[in-house]
Amino acid sequence: QVQFVESGGGLVQPGGSLRLSCAASSFTFSSHSMSWYRLAPGKEREAVASIAATGSTTNYADSVKGRFTISRNNAKKALYLHMNNLNAEDTAVYYCNAALRYRLGPWGQGTQVTVSA
Repeated sequence: QVQFVESGGGLVQPGGSLRLSCAASSFTFSSHSMSWYRLAPGKEREAVASIAATGSTTNYADSVKGRFTISRNNAKKALYLHMNNLNAEDTAVYYCNAALRYRLGPWGQGTQVTVSA
């Protein structure tokens, strides 16, 4: 059973940086594209960044482009999201997930990111 465990969130001031990590288990991590999603109160779940299985290509939502960087370490079955110049609009619970055949994997607990002065 595939599992995702997110970590690295916390409280940060506007303009600050944070690195999120996602540990995956029990699936062929290196065979799947991975993405970071976030869910803020009153908003729909949003895909913020994606990376191809080999890490050859990445995609970002317009709201985070230029500020966030997604990366992966297939040997460690780990996904990362380095966030810079954070603002209040980035406040959300962040989740990682995989593009499986016709569906996403199960949602983990997520990690809370709060940007506030």
